[in-house]
Amino acid sequence: MSTPLKQIHLAAHFPGVNNTTVWSDPRSGSHIDFRSFTHFAKTAERAKFDFLFLAEGLRLREQGGKIYELDVVGRPDTFTVLAALAAVTERLGLTGTINSTFNEPYEVARQFASLDHLSEGRAAWNVVTSWDAFTGENFRRGGFLPQDQRYARATEFLSTAHELFDSWTGQEIVADQESGTFLRDARAGAFAHHGEQFDIEGRFNVPRSPQGRPVVFQAGDSEEGREFAAAQADAIFSRHDTLEAGRQFYRDVKGRLARHGRRPEQLLILPAATFALADTDAEALELAHEVRLQQVSGQTALRHLEHVWNRDLSGYDPDGPLPDIDPDPGEHTVARGRASVRQHRDPLALAREWRERAEAKNLSIRELVIDVTGRQTFIGSPATVAATINDLVQADAADGFILVPHLTPGGLDAFADTVVPLLQERGVFRHDYTGKTLRDHLGLALPEAAEH
Repeated sequence: MSTPLKQIHLAAHFPGVNNTTVWSDPRSGSHIDFRSFTHFAKTAERAKFDFLFLAEGLRLREQGGKIYELDVVGRPDTFTVLAALAAVTERLGLTGTINSTFNEPYEVARQFASLDHLSEGRAAWNVVTSWDAFTGENFRRGGFLPQDQRYARATEFLSTAHELFDSWTGQEIVADQESGTFLRDARAGAFAHHGEQFDIEGRFNVPRSPQGRPVVFQAGDSEEGREFAAAQADAIFSRHDTLEAGRQFYRDVKGRLARHGRRPEQLLILPAATFALADTDAEALELAHEVRLQQVSGQTALRHLEHVWNRDLSGYDPDGPLPDIDPDPGEHTVARGRASVRQHRDPLALAREWRERAEAKNLSIRELVIDVTGRQTFIGSPATVAATINDLVQADAADGFILVPHLTPGGLDAFADTVVPLLQERGVFRHDYTGKTLRDHLGLALPEAAEH
């Protein structure tokens, strides 16, 4: 008997807080105008995607003490946007990135429970931590937490939020107009949490929502992040989009579930994926190159090089050779608010490696930055892209993908119109939604409310 084909999960990331988006393209629209969010969400829902995902930055990135204006700068509040989208969509899941370092469990739980009610069960929470004092300056507490403490706080933050969600079982409200009885249980919403990170006691004021709790996503790739996801999350975002890297990550994270009393199907693995689509594979390769040239302008290339050199390189020609001076390995960084800067732990070694690569391939600064910062995940005709996505999912390199188009808001349209029908023909993607909630779309069971 043959093994049934896995069903592919697809989601859409409204890009914005990075330079994936080519905002200078004439077809690119506003990242603040609600019509952009509406267009994007309705396209995802028309294609029967599982959910829409919003990332969030709590402080604008800076370079050389000024706002880094080569990226899209700023975005409206996540909860405000998702609540508004709940009114113009019917089935699409609504996922928001909310920080556990600079928020409080009661406030976040209340916001997500409200969103889940407003959307009739489509809310999801991407739980993240904040790593730097630069971001912390925007908040009263300030400062930052070391990595182990960040995840300790995140773990207790999430478990505390779950206690608040579970303080209502869903059976309390009677609302009997004849007898005048509204509540069956006057203890509804009572909670008490006394821990190392949070010491709160009171009454949660939002009744149990359609999903009980929002779907929980996690995006960390560190050892702590993988373990946190295995213990707590319903899905984990991943950077691993090649076959071997994806399968290795898939085996590692899924292999951690058993010691937390969980089954493999209780955690989905969803890498982010960019794409370049055209009528033929050759045309798609040309388009992919054009997009990379748009994404990495001469200015962008110099600013990216400054992340490693930790120096002002504005006087260099982006179409010329790499600087002959070495990076400044000092503690101060010219680029603030970028997590990628943390990856350059040995800038001198990385500079040597990049010089060797540039010399071997005869690359300018701009060409080198394009070469070392990757390319689109999926490049080809709709048939090629559909086959590649299906092959990766069936080979257990992923359970699906979160698509990140380079244009907003129309960059998802071609994928929805050309690739999705081919996946449907293969029998690996839904023709229509079969349930109402995001848990239905993802094949996740409703959580049971804990006993009071």
